Amino acid sequence: MLLVRLLAAAMGDETLDLVTADGKRHRIGSGPPKLTIRLHDRAIERELIVNPRLKFGEAFMDGRMTIEGGTIYDLLAMVMSGAEVQGALGRMAESVAPLLRRLQQYNPMRRSRHNVEHHYNLSKELYQLFLDRDMQYSCAYFPTPGISLDDAQEAKKRHIAAKLLLEPGVRVLDIGCGWGGMALYLARHTGARVTGITLSSEQLAVAQGRARDAGLEDLVTFELRDYREFAAANRGAFDRIVSVGMFEHVGVPHYRDYFNAVRDMLHEDGVALIHSIGRLDGPGSTNAWMRKYIFPGGYSPALSEVLPVIEKSGLLTTDVEVLRLHYAETLRHWRQRFDARRDEVRALYDERFCRMWDFYLAGSELAFRLQGHMVFQVQVARSLNAVPLTRDYMLDAERELAAKAGSVPAPPRSMCAAESAAE
Repeated sequence: MLLVRLLAAAMGDETLDLVTADGKRHRIGSGPPKLTIRLHDRAIERELIVNPRLKFGEAFMDGRMTIEGGTIYDLLAMVMSGAEVQGALGRMAESVAPLLRRLQQYNPMRRSRHNVEHHYNLSKELYQLFLDRDMQYSCAYFPTPGISLDDAQEAKKRHIAAKLLLEPGVRVLDIGCGWGGMALYLARHTGARVTGITLSSEQLAVAQGRARDAGLEDLVTFELRDYREFAAANRGAFDRIVSVGMFEHVGVPHYRDYFNAVRDMLHEDGVALIHSIGRLDGPGSTNAWMRKYIFPGGYSPALSEVLPVIEKSGLLTTDVEVLRLHYAETLRHWRQRFDARRDEVRALYDERFCRMWDFYLAGSELAFRLQGHMVFQVQVARSLNAVPLTRDYMLDAERELAAKAGSVPAPPRSMCAAESAAE
């Protein structure tokens, strides 16, 4: 059976049982099986051979494939740690994926808004079930082992703020401001004047309400705007620009427009910090299931795709930091929290939605643990003199912000400790 042979090639030293729709049990590997995959119709057997990247997730979320003796995380860990499961037609589809990237990532303003609404206009009640108290929906930062998700997300905001050289009155733009947590943090702890822009009406309403409740409306404003149209009316208007978890939605064909917009909106001595998911192993393509169901138009780039565009824009790269396993730890927290509140998620949506998000959270975590995904923070400026000569100012600012907030300061070897905790 071809499907059995394909799975066997992927499993390496692992063992599982596959039960096909006709009731036949196939042992894949040697030794006792760790779990059993059960297929519930004949059609899914063919679909998994032809297009496994899409159909594997669809079969699970639709209940046409179920797992016995384990979870979808367990199964994905077995498959993703081995060779790629790819049929002949699947390999053909992957070979042309780079040619299709420009179409898949073509994100003009109207399409960008639709793509953002697909994911971020889900109810805020859903995200409140599994995110931290500040609703940070991006990679947390773990400066010490064992800290909570709330503390790690606070550390992320502090880490980013330290790279922005902030002081009272500095004009900051937050591109892709989410539910407003970063903008509110910067205003509250540094006195900066922050404008946040988003394409999600749901996020905008929450962010504006949070600013009112915090009494920060004089320092923070939020708008429903695309970065491209916003840039045209705000040349040189900002001393600092920050973008966290938004660049993944830009698309390679639009990178030049994006960095040109950042350049145009920055003051001559301005500084920007871009925080994004990336790839350690070079350019690739977005998983077909993820692109269809979770992040249409999304793509996580390699630094080799980003830095040349920055150079051509006239911006100067002043600092680069790679966070390897911090997002894996973040996603572990989200996955566990989601599972603990599953009944409440089901009440908001349905069981199919729960299985879809099981697959999304498990697959995303394992992409960081096993398949070369990471997070990068690139600091850029318009002037060579915009930031100090050494990185010491970042640690000093981080410690000062932690002291003001009553948090435990990061130890001198913070990055090493964080990586050790995640690994």
